[in-house]
Amino acid sequence: MSSGDDAIQAAEQRAEHTRGRNLPPYGTLPDLPIPADTANLREGAELNPACLALLPLVGVWRGEGEVNYPTIDGPRKFAQQLTIAHDGRPFLYHEARSWLIDDDGKVIRQAAREVGWWRPQPDDTIELLLAHATGIVEVFYGKPRNQTSWELGTDAVIRTSTAKEVTGAQRLYGVVNNGDLGYVEERAMVGEPMQPHVSAYLRRVVG
Repeated sequence: MSSGDDAIQAAEQRAEHTRGRNLPPYGTLPDLPIPADTANLREGAELNPACLALLPLVGVWRGEGEVNYPTIDGPRKFAQQLTIAHDGRPFLYHEARSWLIDDDGKVIRQAAREVGWWRPQPDDTIELLLAHATGIVEVFYGKPRNQTSWELGTDAVIRTSTAKEVTGAQRLYGVVNNGDLGYVEERAMVGEPMQPHVSAYLRRVVG
């Protein structure tokens, strides 16, 4: 793993056009007695040292991807905003909002939403807890593959009585050389074996 100084320097180089932006204070009353989350490492609380292995992920990302599975009419194109922020404590906040788009990039309808927490541990293990608007809660475990990529798989999947059957998932996130973020997801659900489900390519817009 790189030192904290090396990680911060690399983040500076990747954020040439987004370093002056941060999360807007929507949803936060101005008299909240604690600091707001930050997705910009130059503003707000300092990143907790426990999160240094995840430092390249901090920011707001937007882009497009493709979703496909044997049980859906696909492949379908979607756009997404992914927010990964922190408040100075040893975890990161995760929120992803997606919407289906047509071939011209026009919005068809809103799609998947998920929120959760990245929880790095002293042995480099990463816990990722995600709750989906579809009634699914997943607990992922994983580790960094290198300084800019992270691989995780589910240890537990819980669902409500109205949610579709999901038995497992795997995700791989990676920051590429030009600073963009890509990820792929495999999923086992509704009687199908583990197989590719979602892929996306996102560009940094904050941080």
